[in-house]
Amino acid sequence: MTTPTASTTSTSGAQSGSAGTPLTYGPTVGDVVGRVLADLGVGHAFGVVGSGNFTMTNALRAGGVGFTAARHEGGAATMADAYTRMSGKVGVVSLHQGCGLTNAMTGIGEAAKSRTPMVVLTADAPAADLRSNFRIDQDALVTGVGAVSERVYGASTVVADVIRAVRTAITQRRTVVVNVAIDVAAAPASVPGPVTADIVRPRVRPDQDSVARLLRLLAEARRPVFVAGRGGREAGPQIAALAEATGALVATSAVANGLFTGDPFALGISGGFSSATTAELVAGADLIVGWGCALNMWTMRHGKLIGADTVVAQVDVDVDAVGAHRAVELGVIGDCALTAADALAARQADRTPTTVGYRTPDVAARIAASSRWRDVPVDDISTADRIDPRALTIALDDLLPAERIVSIDSGNFMGYPSTHLGVPDENGFCFTQAFQSIGLGLGTAIGAATARPDRIPVLGTGDGGFLMAISELETAVRLRLPLVVVVYNDSAYGAEVHHFGDADMTTVTFPEVDIASIARGYGATGITVRSVSDLSAVSGWVAGATTGADVGPLVIDAKIATDGGSWWLAEAFAGH
Repeated sequence: MTTPTASTTSTSGAQSGSAGTPLTYGPTVGDVVGRVLADLGVGHAFGVVGSGNFTMTNALRAGGVGFTAARHEGGAATMADAYTRMSGKVGVVSLHQGCGLTNAMTGIGEAAKSRTPMVVLTADAPAADLRSNFRIDQDALVTGVGAVSERVYGASTVVADVIRAVRTAITQRRTVVVNVAIDVAAAPASVPGPVTADIVRPRVRPDQDSVARLLRLLAEARRPVFVAGRGGREAGPQIAALAEATGALVATSAVANGLFTGDPFALGISGGFSSATTAELVAGADLIVGWGCALNMWTMRHGKLIGADTVVAQVDVDVDAVGAHRAVELGVIGDCALTAADALAARQADRTPTTVGYRTPDVAARIAASSRWRDVPVDDISTADRIDPRALTIALDDLLPAERIVSIDSGNFMGYPSTHLGVPDENGFCFTQAFQSIGLGLGTAIGAATARPDRIPVLGTGDGGFLMAISELETAVRLRLPLVVVVYNDSAYGAEVHHFGDADMTTVTFPEVDIASIARGYGATGITVRSVSDLSAVSGWVAGATTGADVGPLVIDAKIATDGGSWWLAEAFAGH
């Protein structure tokens, strides 16, 4: 990863002398930090700028890195997370010291748990200023949520310090927080020219014995299923080719949704979001192979999708991931794409014929008829003033352009946009749910939209998560994003309402809020939907968006009927 195009000769500011003559200072460590990140080819940056990170942020911008000013640091962190996932480039977060970092911690925690290779650039209090009101133990805070804490130590090490942070992010797939004390940032520094470094994530080739053992398991299987996760998102074609040759059905974890779109033997998402047909076919497998997939409680429904006699194998570059959630018959340490390609090549070298396996005409017919939730008949629960969330989402699936990028907030509603909105491929779905935090949706959608401006961004969120993060609606309006925000509004934290049954719900239910009016106050288009007929206004907005008109965000305040607890909710709460 090298784009050595930026100069490092910016100035950090000026001050008037006694005669009013500006005294211009040369580059500081803060300037160099930003410029080196730019030289190393990082992608877009997001942040909230304060005095501590002002110079570093402007140095990033001067180096050619795009910057989006968020309204809250938590939103900025999630924007960078989503941008990194969807763009394949290293996203950057820029933060003030102390409170700027603490405000961003939930977003950083989500990124760290998801192994998102992004860089968080944060100021820090001077080491000698023991009474600074900004002083906190930033290193402990960062490592406490699973991120890597790095530091710029001074002018003589700044280039090496920044390179080390970027290398760790890329090669280890880690979220790295770079702390830069404000006195260090202000120190003079110089760089001889643009900085270059060859930083490439290593691709581990599996050993031949492991590939041979995997092929033996596949040869013995009659109903194999491949489940690809985050680690398999870049190996879709290779996994699909091996599946076709060995008669395996293909599925994904939620985070890799869309990886096998268009494959007639693709089951969609395995786990809590599975349709009855998908769950039955996965549970009927005699061999399950996880490709960069943890096969955890979410993907395997707490093990219920693994039969008593099912053989389980895992392919992963991370040794610690293999067998972390359940015992496996075989663990293959290797890059998913290389492993699948090597296995297919070995079969072809041995002239092993393609096998039917699980890929029978009957199975194909079942998948086509009912593996997608939107194809399952809806027993409409709409009322006079509330719309069935399934009917709502299916109608939107038909109305919205197919070239979309769908982002998901957390809550009782989240299964509907995750399963009833189709996506064109794995880069059409952004799922920031490793931390299960509500309120990350708007940041996710903005970051994803920044990464893929060629697609219509769509957000599925609840009223709780949307109102928690509503300040970032102004960011979307300011950026003039053609963002569709679907608010599944039940005036409650629905997951808790349905989970706790007959308990006192006054702590998790709220008066009805006119979210459409609030959205219009921010400058977005806001509509209230109580029935499918109310969606007619969406058609006009879509017509404008698809012809390049400056439509700005559309907020759909959908007053949804109660579903009594979504089908995946019991599975989710079983892990709490």
